[in-house]
Amino acid sequence: MLGRIINFDSQAFDLKHYEQLPGDWYIAIADVVSSTALAQKGRDKDVNFVAAAALAVLKHQLEQDGDPAALQFGGDGVIAAVPPDQKEAIMHRLAALAHWSQALFQISLRVGLVPIQALNDAKLPCFVSLQVLDDQNAFGLFLGDGIQAADDWVKQDPQWQIKPKEGDLPGLENLSCRWHPIPSARGIIASIIMDPTLPGNSGIDQLQQVINRINQIVSIEQTAPLAQQKSLTPPAIPSWQSIKRELKIKSSNGKGKRILTAYTSSFLLWLAWRLGGKLASINAGRYLQSLAIKTDFRKQTGGPRMVLDLSQEEFDRILTILQDEEQKGTLLFGISTSDASTLTCLVEDFQADNHVHFIDGQELGFWRASIMLKEKRVP
Repeated sequence: MLGRIINFDSQAFDLKHYEQLPGDWYIAIADVVSSTALAQKGRDKDVNFVAAAALAVLKHQLEQDGDPAALQFGGDGVIAAVPPDQKEAIMHRLAALAHWSQALFQISLRVGLVPIQALNDAKLPCFVSLQVLDDQNAFGLFLGDGIQAADDWVKQDPQWQIKPKEGDLPGLENLSCRWHPIPSARGIIASIIMDPTLPGNSGIDQLQQVINRINQIVSIEQTAPLAQQKSLTPPAIPSWQSIKRELKIKSSNGKGKRILTAYTSSFLLWLAWRLGGKLASINAGRYLQSLAIKTDFRKQTGGPRMVLDLSQEEFDRILTILQDEEQKGTLLFGISTSDASTLTCLVEDFQADNHVHFIDGQELGFWRASIMLKEKRVP
């Protein structure tokens, strides 16, 4: 059974709350190829949607027994911990995702599966836990040198890659991206990635100290991009581009009915919000209130990945800390800024409060931060 993390600040860097994955498990990787070119063409929301689709399909497969799975959205990709009895099914799902992405979005999705045993043989351990959101949903948190290695191996070595192949993709039905970009409520949306320079526990301890320094400036809880509920306005009329993305998902319902349902449900949610939060059975107030705690604005993938809503002063002070720690050799970091954040949603039943949301800085904030970090890794 995977570990559980309730309080990110006090537990996310403590290996007592993680489980080291055994050798018969796997790390699944899905990663959009050529994000640079896609971003330059203004297709950042397509990239986010494809990555979230990968998470939705893997989540559906891995959680069939009712237990939460360790999965994480990364803006232009996904990582997941896969138990041995799910290996074959996940390989089929990954192959089908890569085919769907290319056929319907003309986006190449690189997918692969890395055995934990191969990582262990290379002395690259993987530690996994679940960040518990509520009794229905959780996100995966990953620590250890094996996590970044698994991602690198899939990108660099064809032996770990899985070829695209047409197949079923259950789990996509509840995926949407109807929110318009959400402006910063405090000044700047910062997408931040940190990786330790030392291996093992020493690197993890260093990162904890850096997060402690940042928390002395502002509590990261306060910087959740969706924490300011009064600034959230659900879209009355979603963009046609967002609806077109949803229409690429196979459904038993006709196209006309799906379009009507999408626009009607969005308008009714907006109307409930406009009327004070509730309209008949639609509780927009509760939905908006729960957005912040059901959003993956901070996570771990070998090191912290965060999307924060900061004032200019807070951003400057945090940037100074990161530059100082990097100069001391504690870490490497990547950072990007934007005026807004973007949201992709997996909504099983928002009336029953069963929904999760994947956040990124506008124009692929995580990807832009990762480019900065990768350039620092080049010898």
